[in-house]
Amino acid sequence: MSSSRNYILSTLTKNKPARSPLPELPLVSAAGLDLEEKFSKTAISIGSSVHRVKDYGQIEVILKEQFPSLKQVVSRIGEAGLFADQQQNLTEDPHALEAVDLAILKGQFAVAENSAIWIEENGMGTRVLPFICQHLAIVIHQKQIVASMHQAYDLIGDRDYGYGVFIAGPSKTADIEQSLVLGAHGPRSLHVFILAEEAEKVNQ
Repeated sequence: MSSSRNYILSTLTKNKPARSPLPELPLVSAAGLDLEEKFSKTAISIGSSVHRVKDYGQIEVILKEQFPSLKQVVSRIGEAGLFADQQQNLTEDPHALEAVDLAILKGQFAVAENSAIWIEENGMGTRVLPFICQHLAIVIHQKQIVASMHQAYDLIGDRDYGYGVFIAGPSKTADIEQSLVLGAHGPRSLHVFILAEEAEKVNQ
């Protein structure tokens, strides 16, 4: 058995094709493209809610209007002071987060073509947070929207992170009778807040 295996492997090695360089992929040009508008339309089409805001205070007002009965909130944007009176502290036990009503995270950047938002582990506190909460809110800066996933992967390649994830829209499935169901196995809603460029200096 071993000799047959070695023979097959050696034959494959001798006959493998020569390496060829990876093709050059043209990047999607952002010239003349309103990245915020493209991102917003795409996000809404897959079930997200998108809000353009001028400051963090406006974010809290909108979320309290959307979810008046919130009990447990985890915000990873500490400098903004969001929901200071309802904050739940993160613990090492992810099961302790099962009752979180709302998680608020900051996205590192977003992609216009598919509305995916890149979030790294240090912005989550714990990897399970954006998936175990009932509702998810993500804040991005207007100037941190790129046109395509090609540009997104270029950005990721230059970053130093242990774990990161692209999030686009609330949890959803269409496996059963091809009927779209939101909130099937994760957050029931995703609210994206685009912080206006003119307000960034005030909020930083």
